[in-house]
Amino acid sequence: MSECLSPGAEEVGKAGKNGDKRAGGTGFVFHEQYVNHTLGKGHRESPERLRAILRRMKATGLDRLVKTIRPSGDPLPFIKAVHPEAHIRRVAEQAHDESICRLAVAGALAAVDAVCRGKVMNAFCALRPPGHHAADAGRNGYCFYNNVAIAARYAQKKHKLNRVLIVDWDYHRGNGTEWAFYEDPSVLVFSTHERKAVPGTGFAERKGKGSGLGYNINVPLPPGANDRAILDAFESKMAPAANRFKPDLVLISAGFDSREGDLLGDFAVTDDGFAKLTRRMMAIAGTHAGSRLVSALEGGYNVEGLASAVESHVRTLLGE
Repeated sequence: MSECLSPGAEEVGKAGKNGDKRAGGTGFVFHEQYVNHTLGKGHRESPERLRAILRRMKATGLDRLVKTIRPSGDPLPFIKAVHPEAHIRRVAEQAHDESICRLAVAGALAAVDAVCRGKVMNAFCALRPPGHHAADAGRNGYCFYNNVAIAARYAQKKHKLNRVLIVDWDYHRGNGTEWAFYEDPSVLVFSTHERKAVPGTGFAERKGKGSGLGYNINVPLPPGANDRAILDAFESKMAPAANRFKPDLVLISAGFDSREGDLLGDFAVTDDGFAKLTRRMMAIAGTHAGSRLVSALEGGYNVEGLASAVESHVRTLLGE
């Protein structure tokens, strides 16, 4: 992997929709410590998930095409912008490797820096642990800190972006992300998920509250949902809402447990389906956000299937 970037890299001017020049390319966030995170022997959220992704990146030559982004810096001030102190204390008690949980957040923030500073056009974050279930009560599911939610707040605070779109195509509803922004009109949250899957939330009726009403869009899908079902949801629900919202940054909670053959899901989304979803999100980012797009790994538990889906996703981000 080529160029190494990190938070704190020299500012090269605001990137965006005002005609300023941007570097091309796709960033790839990774740190060796992500492989060391464990929830116990035999757990499905295992280090092998990342090992399979790295093997696939090397075998296909994608590792030579992306620009490596390394996390650095202390993400705690930005973690506190989303999670209350009580949550942070509980995570410190629950996670034997809490420093890796923070490092995952730092990776997402580094990706935001890279796209907002024009170093890359977009980025994929190969992070562990995942984050979209994390809210205010410590570990939830396999998640400790909400990487994508914190990245959204970071983009607003550090890079002065006004509107952030978060799209979650994981098989499970990212209830932590919904919690974080349920009353916030500056972050539009869109999710497809299996309607009865854990955590059992994400009902279509949950549309936000107060000034955030209409900015939380749930599209629960039935078991067996395939490419057509999820792409139809994106075209009929996500795209119109995003075009009205006009985001300054697009974030993706990229859960690949919605892929066919997953161990924890029963959707039938193919690698081609993920490529089409990725192109759709790139089009939204290109129209409204100066192509600024960051995706972060969430679920995906058939490790070879996960690696294949990530390959398709990264190839598409690269413009292949």
